[in-house]
Amino acid sequence: MTLRRATPADSAFLAEVQEAASLAGLAHVYPPERYPFPNDAVRRRWEVFTSAGGWAVRSDHGFVAVSGCWLEALYVLPQAWGTGHADDLHDAAVEELRRLAVERARLWVLEENARARRFYERHGWRADGTSRVVEFPPNPTDLGYTLAI
Repeated sequence: MTLRRATPADSAFLAEVQEAASLAGLAHVYPPERYPFPNDAVRRRWEVFTSAGGWAVRSDHGFVAVSGCWLEALYVLPQAWGTGHADDLHDAAVEELRRLAVERARLWVLEENARARRFYERHGWRADGTSRVVEFPPNPTDLGYTLAI
């Protein structure tokens, strides 16, 4: 797998990967017939993030983003699920967190995203007892996770 730093020119690709992964893995939380994926807003988010120098790396099948102590995002196209691709992206993010001298990394994951929770727990992340209500309808709950780096 080849990784390269994402740029603002990659924002449409990042949004497409996030949409495909979200539709495949989160339709039980965000039924697409009721909650269409906000592609334009997500594309703009990644355009702003990468324009501001945010650390994101992409491959042909996914991407990962880190900001400060936060693992902001990790998305892989559904056809690459189970191939180890997510593991490689995760490893790249942990290396960036180490480079930033982060001692305790954080992330949010949807409570109802059992697949992602299992993935992060296999990689040593632990629920830290924090939660928040997601701003987008139907307003599910995010759980906070931490990882000692």
